[in-house]
Amino acid sequence: MNRRGLVWATTGLVAVGALAAGLYFGERASREAADAEVAAKAVAGLTLPDPDGRELAFSQWRGKVLVVNFWATWCAPCREEMPLFRVAQQQYGARGLQFVGIAADSAEKVRELVAASPIGYPTVIGGYGAIELSQTLGNRLGGLPYTVVLDRAGRIVYRQLGPFSEAKLKGIVDQLL
Repeated sequence: MNRRGLVWATTGLVAVGALAAGLYFGERASREAADAEVAAKAVAGLTLPDPDGRELAFSQWRGKVLVVNFWATWCAPCREEMPLFRVAQQQYGARGLQFVGIAADSAEKVRELVAASPIGYPTVIGGYGAIELSQTLGNRLGGLPYTVVLDRAGRIVYRQLGPFSEAKLKGIVDQLL
């Protein structure tokens, strides 16, 4: 093959590779967007008990920026970020921000923690199913804390495994309110 033929063959292979990559990543992005939409609808349809057994429907927070935090009483980073969430709920709640904790724990342990240190925003009991629920929302590792942020239209706009910093939380909330 002469030099010109080699250039055309190489160009063709690069073009085919780019097309294949574009199709793969485009289909993957489309699938992830569809999965996120299904997950967001699942959050809107949740009803879980609070530590006293009263059922709380997530639909009551429709139209708000919703920060859903998966946590457990035995998780030190979870407990460390709770004061940050409590302060943000107080600062931004009137503007349409709502935090909700989903505890991967028993109601009894959550009641004990709340009695010692009030959380300052609604928390519900997900029990052992909370980890599975967090995985359907993108928590591939099943770790805690795990937080999902939904915009006012109910779309998942941010997910994070691990604790929030004050600056990160403020940046996200400021964009959405």
